[in-house]
Amino acid sequence: MNVTAQQCKGEGMIRGVAGRRGLVTAGLASALLGGLPSSALAQSKGDPIPIGAVSTLSGSFTFPEATAAAAAVFDRVNAQGGVGGRVIKYLVEDDKLDPGAATQAARRLVDSQGVYAQVGSASLLECTANANFYKQRGVYSIQGTGVDPACFSTPSISPVNTGPYTGLVISLYFASEVLGHKKVCSFASGNPVQQPGWRAAIERYTKITGKAPALDERNVGNNDDMTSFVLKAKKAGCDASVFVGIEPQVVSWMQAAKAQNITGITWIFLTPAYTERVAEVLAKDGEGIYANSEFEPFLSPSPVLEDWNKLMKEKGVPLTSFSEGGYLAATVMVDVLKGIKGEITRETVSEALRNLRSYKTPLIGTPYSVGTADKHTPNSSSKFVRLVGGKWEVATPDDFVRLPD
Repeated sequence: MNVTAQQCKGEGMIRGVAGRRGLVTAGLASALLGGLPSSALAQSKGDPIPIGAVSTLSGSFTFPEATAAAAAVFDRVNAQGGVGGRVIKYLVEDDKLDPGAATQAARRLVDSQGVYAQVGSASLLECTANANFYKQRGVYSIQGTGVDPACFSTPSISPVNTGPYTGLVISLYFASEVLGHKKVCSFASGNPVQQPGWRAAIERYTKITGKAPALDERNVGNNDDMTSFVLKAKKAGCDASVFVGIEPQVVSWMQAAKAQNITGITWIFLTPAYTERVAEVLAKDGEGIYANSEFEPFLSPSPVLEDWNKLMKEKGVPLTSFSEGGYLAATVMVDVLKGIKGEITRETVSEALRNLRSYKTPLIGTPYSVGTADKHTPNSSSKFVRLVGGKWEVATPDDFVRLPD
């Protein structure tokens, strides 16, 4: 059974990635596991092109939208005749939020099913579990939602989303360099696994701007009372404060700020805050807060979202940041496949991805790439939204905020 953020406070790291809207039915997850319909196989002019994904589809928290969105893209391509007459067979494995299951799933897909690449995966732990295996097998993963640190620090995985660490850098940069605040404070989770990522993020911000946060707090627990932290921000004299918290923490944070009558601080949150639920629950209590959107803001009427919006509605996929990531990952893969001259194999797909260095799309603010680097964080951009009158409005409509090289 899928759960909302309010029901999943213990899953702090996994909630620290992207906003979601409402519940996703279990049927959406199970629908991904059946491969291709026989009619599509019958029309194929050659062997199907096997593409895989390892995502969390069952357990205490799930990510079905990313792979559902990728499946929608592949289904449409197959309905139009496939790639070079070959249909795409999308094989999705459930890691059940378990490292052992994630490892076994990747081996089934890569060794038994012979997938050419992994596309649209979304999981708390899949990158850590399988990064070395993908490198050994020469298989690349276009991650639909990168979460754990290994998603952004290994050669064979390149997420399409910004992720929590670069997201922190961009949000601090937005506070000081765009909004012009002098005393910017940073609050991050105390999860030990995430500490290297937070440390690197602060170092990157300082390297880019020549500034250090007025307060650098990396000890916020998933179930902590947010009162002590908002009081720390007040005591430190923060002009602006960036908090990487999950959806329920964001609500608690602003409720604590109101209870303590704290004013004069610009509150900035990462993508988990950008949900209709946060806007609804906070209403006037959240007036003026900012949130980071890793892609073109999904609640906006932007024409950039027209195809994604239409396709997701046709296939019954919820409109969330997760489904934006899955859609983009699959779109990149389709374009890579169509660009291959000659036979499409695992080797030619991997070679094409190694040569993919500047894939431009209006859904993100920096070109997507895989290439031959030791680690990949291609999406170093965000748009920011602001809560006004109980609704999210795009605060940076003209362009993405991009980190300098």
